[in-house]
Amino acid sequence: MAKYPNIVLMGIDSLLATHMSCYGYHRFTTPHIDRFAQDGTLFERTYSAHVPTTSAYASMLTGMDVFGTQVVALRHKGPLRPEVKTLPEILREVGYETTCVGFSGNPSSRGFDNYLNYSGWGSWDEGPSPKAQNLNEVTIPELDRLVEGANPFLLFLRHMDPHSPYLPPPPYERMFYHGDEYDPSNRSMEPVMDFKPFCDYFARWIPPGVTDKDYIIAQYDGAIAYMDACIQTIFNALKAHGIFDETIVIVNGDHGETLYDHECWFDHHGIYDVTLHVPLIIRYPGKVPAGKRVSGFNQHKALVPTILELAGIETGIAFDGKSLMRLVRGEIPSYESEIYITECTWMRKHGWRTPEWKLIIALEPDFHFKPPVELYNLIEDPAENNNLAETHPDIVASLETRMQKWIAKREAETGLRNPIMTQEDWHGHEGLGHFKTSQQAYDTLHIGERGEAARRKAALKK
Repeated sequence: MAKYPNIVLMGIDSLLATHMSCYGYHRFTTPHIDRFAQDGTLFERTYSAHVPTTSAYASMLTGMDVFGTQVVALRHKGPLRPEVKTLPEILREVGYETTCVGFSGNPSSRGFDNYLNYSGWGSWDEGPSPKAQNLNEVTIPELDRLVEGANPFLLFLRHMDPHSPYLPPPPYERMFYHGDEYDPSNRSMEPVMDFKPFCDYFARWIPPGVTDKDYIIAQYDGAIAYMDACIQTIFNALKAHGIFDETIVIVNGDHGETLYDHECWFDHHGIYDVTLHVPLIIRYPGKVPAGKRVSGFNQHKALVPTILELAGIETGIAFDGKSLMRLVRGEIPSYESEIYITECTWMRKHGWRTPEWKLIIALEPDFHFKPPVELYNLIEDPAENNNLAETHPDIVASLETRMQKWIAKREAETGLRNPIMTQEDWHGHEGLGHFKTSQQAYDTLHIGERGEAARRKAALKK
C-alpha cells in the first residue's frame, strides 16, 4: 500500500478573514497562524458560497456545491445524500484512519471513524471559556495515538473560539480594549440588546450592563488571538513527532461573522461579504510553495480536490470544485469570479456575487425588515451599506438573469432542484412553513432562554 501523507484540517467556525493579521487586519490577532502562512500558501479570495455551518461544511468536506450536496440550511433535515462521498469516506478506502473533533451529529460530518467532543460554548455566569484549550486537551492525546498507528490519518478539528459566546480567558479579554465598557454615554449596545429574537441569548454571555459595542468586538478579536496561541500547541505537537513537514496542514473557515454589521448583530447570517469571505491557508513543504499569496477566486468546493491532488489520491469522482493547485502553479488566474450564494440560517435568501456587484434576493420576509432586493457596488461600497436596487433596476435584472441561468444549468446537470427552494420549515418550527411578513419572522424566531434579558436588566437596577 502506498504511504499517503497525514492530513490535519482545521475548520474554524465564524472566523472573519479580515480580522486576521495575515489578511491585513490592523490588530495583531494571529501571530502564530501568520508564521504558519509564511511557510505555506494563503488564498486571499476564498468564499463560503453557502452559509451557514451545515451547508458550508457539506461543501468543504465533499467537493460539491449546494446543488450536489442538497444541503442548504443550518437545520438540514435528514442525512447528507448517500450518493455523495465525504472526505473521510474517500480516505478510508485508501487506508486512512479518520478522527473528527467537535463536529459530531451533524449531517455534514458523516463518515469519520472516530468522533470526539469538547466544551465549545460557555456563558457569562460560567466565566471565561477556554474553548481552544478544551479542544487541545482532547486533540493532543488523539494525535499522539494516531501518530503511533500504522495508517495515515485525517484529523479534522472544528475550532469554536470565534463563534459566540466571545469569552476569551485573561489576558486576551482586554488585549485589544482599553476603556470603559460601561460608559453610560455610550449607547451603541442598545439596538443589540433590544433585538428581541437574540436578546435572551446575548444576555447569557454579554457582560451585564456593557454599553460599548467596541468592547464586544475586542472580545471577538481576543478569542481569535487566544485560539491562535492554542493552535501553536498543535503545530508544536506535529513538530515533536517529526511529521510537521510531511503533513498536509490546512486552516480554513466555514463562514465569517457579522459583528456590528448590517444589524445582524454578533452572528453569521446575511450573505454580505463579512459572512462569505473566509480564510484558507495550506502548508505542505515541497508541494505547496512557502510565502505565496493567491488572489484568484475560489470556494469551499475546491478543498477536497486540492487535498486529494496533494496526497496523490485518484478517485474518479466528478467533483464540482477543482484543485487549487492550478491557481498556485499559475496555470490559471482564477476560478469562477461570479458565484451563486445562499443563506438559510435565520433568513432564507439567495443571490449573485460578481467582482463588482452583489445581488441579494429575499425568498421570504426576514426578521430584520430588510427590503426584498438588495444591490451593492462592491468596488465603490465594499462594506455593502448603500442599497442601489431601486436606482439600478437594469443591473438587478441583468444579475438575476445570470443567476437564474446558472440555477437552471446546475439543476439540469444534477437532475435535482435548487435546495433553497425546498425548505419549508428551515427555521425549526414544524408545520409553520414560510414566513408571510417580517413581523411574523421577528415574533417567531428566538434563541436563548426566554426572559433572560429581562432578568439581567432587573438585576442591574437593584
